[in-house]
Amino acid sequence: MPLRHPHAHHRGRQGSGGRDAGSAIMNAPERSLASAAQTGKPADAGRRRFLAAGAITVGFTLLPAARLYAAEAAQGPKLPGSLNTNPMLDAWIRLDAQGKLTVYTGKAELGTGVRTALLQIAAEELDVDPSAIHFVTADTQLTPNEGYTAGSHTIADSGTALLNAAAQVRALLLQAAAARLGVDADTLKIDNGFIVAGDGRSLRYGEAVDGLDLHRPAAPVSTLKDPASHKVIGKPMQRLDIPGKVTGGASYVQDMRLPGMVHARAVRPPSYGARLTGVDSARVEAMPGVVKVVRDGSYLAVVAEDEWQAIQAMRELAASATWEETNTMPAPDQIHAALMKMPAREIAVADQPGPAGGAARTLHARYTKPYLVHGSIGPSCSVALFENDRLTVWTHTQGVFPLRAGLAEMLSMPPENIRCVHVEGSGCYGHNAADDVAADAALIARAVPGRPVRMQWMREQEHTWEPFGPAMVTDVKASLDADGKVIDWQYEIWSNSHNQRIDNAGRLMPTWALEHPFTPAPPKPIPMPEGGGDRNSIPLYDFAGVRVQHHFIPDMPLRVSAMRSLGAYHNIFTIESFMDELARAANADPVEFRLRHLGNPRGRDVIALAAEKFGWKDRGKRPPGHGIGFSFAQYKNLMAFLAIAMEIAVERESGRVRIGRVVAACDCGQIVNPDGVRNQIEGGILQSTSWTLYEQLQYDTRRITSYDWSGYPIMRFSDVPATVEVHLIDRPGAPFLGAGEASQGPASAALGNAIADAIGVRLRDLPLAAGRRLREAARPSAA
Repeated sequence: MPLRHPHAHHRGRQGSGGRDAGSAIMNAPERSLASAAQTGKPADAGRRRFLAAGAITVGFTLLPAARLYAAEAAQGPKLPGSLNTNPMLDAWIRLDAQGKLTVYTGKAELGTGVRTALLQIAAEELDVDPSAIHFVTADTQLTPNEGYTAGSHTIADSGTALLNAAAQVRALLLQAAAARLGVDADTLKIDNGFIVAGDGRSLRYGEAVDGLDLHRPAAPVSTLKDPASHKVIGKPMQRLDIPGKVTGGASYVQDMRLPGMVHARAVRPPSYGARLTGVDSARVEAMPGVVKVVRDGSYLAVVAEDEWQAIQAMRELAASATWEETNTMPAPDQIHAALMKMPAREIAVADQPGPAGGAARTLHARYTKPYLVHGSIGPSCSVALFENDRLTVWTHTQGVFPLRAGLAEMLSMPPENIRCVHVEGSGCYGHNAADDVAADAALIARAVPGRPVRMQWMREQEHTWEPFGPAMVTDVKASLDADGKVIDWQYEIWSNSHNQRIDNAGRLMPTWALEHPFTPAPPKPIPMPEGGGDRNSIPLYDFAGVRVQHHFIPDMPLRVSAMRSLGAYHNIFTIESFMDELARAANADPVEFRLRHLGNPRGRDVIALAAEKFGWKDRGKRPPGHGIGFSFAQYKNLMAFLAIAMEIAVERESGRVRIGRVVAACDCGQIVNPDGVRNQIEGGILQSTSWTLYEQLQYDTRRITSYDWSGYPIMRFSDVPATVEVHLIDRPGAPFLGAGEASQGPASAALGNAIADAIGVRLRDLPLAAGRRLREAARPSAA
């Protein structure tokens, strides 16, 4: 939201398990809440029955004792992964006397396959088949609070927590069984949920847990299984979420249907800050099926018995509404110049002086990135039920706990009276409108208590009101010595915030239009090494001198927030494009030039593997208009290492780019599900090439104009690469390194480098194929 919003003066505020695995694991929270909605019973009645029947006292990290343990853990040794903030073992794993095994994670499935991978981790260390586990994700009433599912942290944080929690629970079960059987724990073996003694006697897990209290803090060190003995980790497993998606089953929150459910649509202002000056709500309320017109200041919505009635009523309501528009935005062709002139908070990201003198040649270049749209294939949706002063929201948010806090502030409700349950949405990867539509659903559900409300955005609303990926400017200057080594690297970034997630109710867009609106919390930079606009701005290469300056711009001409990989996409595009420019100036092969400056052995390994599998050394002379490109990065300099080689062809007459072969090599530490990693690398390559070639938000000085797919083109099936190969380096026993966003930056630079190789002209303004840019550059006279 622009900080110049007229209401700023008001108050602050996503195989082997088979059918049984899927049926045992998926959507339990959704089913239980749907049942509660039908019966009218409290949503936690089943949980109370479980507590009465189970042998374990169930605790949550919100309890005072858990907070005490968390405080003690913070003062003592750091616990692995998310155990550090959720240290109680039974926040992650619970087992009753009947042997029912339930595993919890605060992370959400966003289409990346993490639900499957996390299940594999827990099953491995608990020594059970994955189908034996009831798996629950991201539910404020049931799961640990792990914040947001973002930044490729799920396996690294939640996976590490589950790995260690499961190992500790297994050890406790062995100790309990040893005491029951009168033997040494070292003599016991586990066989799929049975603990077996050397004399043949055995106990089920449920029997071993009798009298064992898992409501205890985790230890900082766990006895993990030898990776050589792994049967589940490191093996392909059919993703739990795929069967329903490919067969047309109910898979998304958009598919939810509850008894007595009504449908809602909102009428959005035509531009940021527009004020509703009049509307004929009486005529709309008289339309067939209309339940209620909801108005609060400039907030306007309609509720109807069925979806088509809601759409028709929304259109009538919109047609009768009049607005006062006052907001202005910089002209799109001036946006990058405007960003560089705005007041900025100066952040010295790196300042390592290089040697004085010795520069044989200095190069300088500037790169730009436009605003990007998330473009979720399914517009955002949420279902909410307000009943007996309690609110339940089914949502595809990336953070159920932060959303609950924002909704509680918006509605002036105690957080404990709100339950947010994650259900997958059709498209995400970043901060799209999932939280906003949940706020819509909550506001409208309060106006029609006792009936579930399904709130669905329209395509034009999704494209014009979601938080966009920020525009950026990067400027780089580097010097080479006489031997072709980089001795000095000077880098600058101009960017808005890349994270406007729900710090307060004012971050929820619908609250801006209320009679008493909320103001968004001020934007703040994300500290490195995670970073926001400066993510991946420090090269991993061994340069003698490195200076990186981040001009963090608080003022936001357009509404922006997190988009997959944040600033890493453009920073890696810049760094790796400029590395090719430097290699050319040094008369060096691009791969050899990178290796010349890289000491990190794991980085060198992925570069060597990608080059070998691509056949980089044997590539030969290319036909006119054909090019190859290479790129490398370690995501955030913390997560997965990834290198990409790409070959393309450019049609000089039309400027069309045809992507031929793409070869990637990835090192993400210990691999849980190799198919899942390949899925993410492949998907990231496709998404990144779409951004890099085609995507940019269209707007004028008042409104967003790319409100549908014709105004915001994305890659089509006819444009995808002919082949994509992903080669993995597995490191059993090594820490998990997130891979979900590892390929966005390298794919963009490999593509840019290949285009430069094909046409002999370097393009530095994204998207590369926008308008006539590539076609004009590809003309023989231009090259």
